Amino acid sequence: MIEIDASFGEGGGQVLRSALALSVITRTPMRLTNVRARRPQPGLKPQHLRAVEAAAQIGAAHVEGAAPGSQTLVFEPSALEAGHYAFDIGTAGSTGLLLQTLCLPLSFAAGPSRLSLAGGTHVPWSPCFHYLQWQWLPYLAQIGYHVACSLERAGFYPRGGGIVHADIVPSRHLKPLTLAERGRLLRIRGLSAVGRLDRSIAERQRAQAVERLRGVGVPPEIEVAEVPAASPGTFIVLQAEFEGGRCCAFALGARHKRAEKVADEAVDELLADLGAGGAIDGWLADQLLLPLAFVPGRSTFSVCRVSQHLRTNAELLGHFLPVEVGIEGETGEPGRVVIEGTHIPTPAIGKGAC
Repeated sequence: MIEIDASFGEGGGQVLRSALALSVITRTPMRLTNVRARRPQPGLKPQHLRAVEAAAQIGAAHVEGAAPGSQTLVFEPSALEAGHYAFDIGTAGSTGLLLQTLCLPLSFAAGPSRLSLAGGTHVPWSPCFHYLQWQWLPYLAQIGYHVACSLERAGFYPRGGGIVHADIVPSRHLKPLTLAERGRLLRIRGLSAVGRLDRSIAERQRAQAVERLRGVGVPPEIEVAEVPAASPGTFIVLQAEFEGGRCCAFALGARHKRAEKVADEAVDELLADLGAGGAIDGWLADQLLLPLAFVPGRSTFSVCRVSQHLRTNAELLGHFLPVEVGIEGETGEPGRVVIEGTHIPTPAIGKGAC
């Protein structure tokens, strides 16, 4: 059993979720201490408990310390089991973060799996469904992972109630990713949408984004849509496509928050990425690190912003895998990442695993 002080790096829920995924894949028992120690309310909250319970189910794990507020967790997986799973977070906790915890282990299971996740799909402090669909999933496919997602119903903060489905086919042939230079800007596309609100709000978000993006070199192509939702909400997602990379930004509406401000938040982030020069945005960088760790060979990418989450995942990998991660650039600034991946460790081969 490995011992991990989870207060390092960003010291939040990311350490827990990434460690759960790596533990299940490598069949490595672990003991986490100081879970979410850097948060105002340390310890496990409901959304983190659902992640522990879900990982324990797909990994047939023995668990100790899975209780509200607990800062110590023992997790001992014994298998990796494909199947059909349904998990309800019970709050507006992020379905996207739970999906990222589970889909990587299930990509190495013996057979296909299907996930049905209920909770928040468009909530603060986590990648919204459309970011994952537009940005994260296409890059997983480029590496060789096979994950397809659909949105049955959007779940906005604070009520949640959204439903996401994911189909995961085992990955057999993975290849390194090289995104060193992004090249010329080819296209900016977007989606401005509302759920259970007047369509004019989405129209205003679109109009503001189009106006703000005049002069970037390409005309923005932003669609307006209404999505089925459990409660009222709104969002806008924008993506810049380059010859050798993509950057994606999104923003969420809230009570008393003007549509124009929602658009401004997404545009400000996208413009910052355009000025930074990286092939991918800072959010995607830390989300790709774990999938690339299981790809033999060298992967390289330039990033618009080196995040603390990226550094945290890089440090955590060293507890589980013989991989090397090099990060050039200061936190908050553009940078470059090089990762030397490895094969799936021997303990993951066996019952329930490929």
